[in-house]
Amino acid sequence: MTDHRRHPFRDSHQDRDAARHTPDTPQTRSSSYRLAFADGEFLLREELRPVRLQLELLKPELEMNEAGINSTIALFGGARIPEPSKAGDARTKTLADLSRYYDEARKFARIMTEHSLKSGGAENVIVTGGGPGVMEAGNRGAADAGGRSVGLNIVLPHEQAPNAYVTPELCFNFHYFAIRKMHFLMRARAVCVFPGGFGTLDEMFESLTLIQTGRMRQIPFLLFGGEFWKRIINWDALADAGTISDEDLKLFRFVETAEDAVEAIETWEDAGKKRKDIPGR
Repeated sequence: MTDHRRHPFRDSHQDRDAARHTPDTPQTRSSSYRLAFADGEFLLREELRPVRLQLELLKPELEMNEAGINSTIALFGGARIPEPSKAGDARTKTLADLSRYYDEARKFARIMTEHSLKSGGAENVIVTGGGPGVMEAGNRGAADAGGRSVGLNIVLPHEQAPNAYVTPELCFNFHYFAIRKMHFLMRARAVCVFPGGFGTLDEMFESLTLIQTGRMRQIPFLLFGGEFWKRIINWDALADAGTISDEDLKLFRFVETAEDAVEAIETWEDAGKKRKDIPGR
């Protein structure tokens, strides 16, 4: 293995491997003797939470840098939305009807990935939560185009596995929701939100809040399915009450199709600006 280190000190891999072959004595069997960085139980201590947070932020960042992922398109959406061919198995008629957005997510991801591949495949790479439903559709569309996509999975109480379409070397697993959401947005050039539940709402509102408060630059922010979103959230009532401003309603747009979304991204006037840079703010 080529040594890329910039210092003359002994490599940590060497010491980790050497420690496995020390004589078996009461001293070497003690947990105190384990190398700190190779001691899983030590790293799981309550006091090590700040270190675990840092590691969870750093690992995907380094691996995406090494993979040459410069920018992404984030797709949020429901895990329970089936592909149309399985709509008959949906738990509710509404979920069955929403299955059309599986196809729109898949088509949108394919189109964006085709565009990305024309410039080397480093920009506007699709990133999803790595699970089923809309997430699967996004990764699947990227695979249809022959491109890469990212999956940001998270450990849940019930069994979960990444969908089969995530690029394996870009498939990550998280413990901390907050760090996972940071990775959704750190490279994002656009956010596309499909119908979903609590998780989708959480991701949508946190992202909108970051833009609204100027903690994040404006990027194209698209809500697929205007009828769905207007039925579950009374956006105008928020503005009428004064809890948000009329300008805040311009932070996002409703779209219905993949083609609508591509056009909106390509023509988004305020992309890249900070809120304070926009006239009238």
